[in-house]
Amino acid sequence: MIFKDRDMQELLGKAEVLIEALPYIRRFNRKIMVVKYGGSAMIDESLKQSVIEDVVLLKLVGFKPIIVHGGGKEISRWIDKVGMETEFVDGFRKTDEATMEVAEMVLGKVNKDLVTNVQMLGVRAVGISGKDGGLFKVAKKTPNGKDIGFVGDILDVDTKVLRDLIKKDFLPIVFPVGMDEDGNTYNINADEAASAIAEALEAEKLVYLSDVEGVRMNPDDADSVISELYVGEAQKLIGEGVIKGGMLPKISNCISAIENGVSRIHIMDGRIPHSLLLEIFTNKGIGTAIIKEREDRFFDEFDEE
Repeated sequence: MIFKDRDMQELLGKAEVLIEALPYIRRFNRKIMVVKYGGSAMIDESLKQSVIEDVVLLKLVGFKPIIVHGGGKEISRWIDKVGMETEFVDGFRKTDEATMEVAEMVLGKVNKDLVTNVQMLGVRAVGISGKDGGLFKVAKKTPNGKDIGFVGDILDVDTKVLRDLIKKDFLPIVFPVGMDEDGNTYNINADEAASAIAEALEAEKLVYLSDVEGVRMNPDDADSVISELYVGEAQKLIGEGVIKGGMLPKISNCISAIENGVSRIHIMDGRIPHSLLLEIFTNKGIGTAIIKEREDRFFDEFDEE
């Protein structure tokens, strides 16, 4: 077969992408990565397929990924569909017994759809909730002393079920509900669930896929995304009011996770196709990487070459 110059350049470009990914594959091979999956990437079918393909590729090149997903938009759609009303208190969905029943049903359906999509690409997956294997032990959440129903805080994570699944080469897919000591079921914020799992497993990476580009230095400027952010800098930006609104609890979870054993956290825009691979396997990345200290920078060793 005779290649034209344009064809050859395209092939060489693909080879360069693989070469750039090589040190990251080597560095993070056999390491645990927790991916919190949410936002538009759960609704748009092409984006959904992109995320699943990314996670499957990570699994096949030697990573140990765990998906933790929410389903807030789908829950809201079903609550409207059955004629119920949605009420939010301090950013949390007020969850009575009927709402909790709908939420668990919807999350379970989303979970099994994800399992099917992963397995269609040749990787064995198992879907579980935080109730399975006693994964999450929870207590009732009362933000600012307010009763918001069956919304839970995670008190403890028993990682045995996850470790067993990983050891047997399954890809765990977790949806965030859990039980208290009396057997009551609670809905859990998916960001908090992902962070708690990453901390308990001392994961190498925790990735948040959502509808934000990353952490912005200027909240109103999409071009001001910070590529790398140290914990101390993040705390300073919180104090200065730069990090606020919906990003504040996410960054607070990130700081807690870093301080409790997670090596690196990525916040990225799941609306960009294959954003997960672009952030993990390229030198520049496209989101914000949060790390503990400058000594943890992975890019330095490449900058010196």
